Amino acid sequence: MIKKSEILAGGSEKHYQCEEVLLGDGSRQRDLWGADWNPYTQTIYFESIINIRPSQNNRTMIIQSPEIKERVTLITTRLLGGI
Repeated sequence: MIKKSEILAGGSEKHYQCEEVLLGDGSRQRDLWGADWNPYTQTIYFESIINIRPSQNNRTMIIQSPEIKERVTLITTRLLGGI
């Protein structure tokens, strides 16, 4: 069984740069999703070019799955909430 990590990568100019770092560290493509965090409003924007994945039934830049959005929200809020 593969354990899924709950980590974030940030600080790059583009999402794909963070994606490359996570893939190089052993993350699986299917488990990586792109989103933006606004610390001032504590808001998450679920839009990124790396989210276009027809093979995972996500055909747009916006994360379509309510379950994945909820997971991204929980992880992001736990790690960055209040910053």
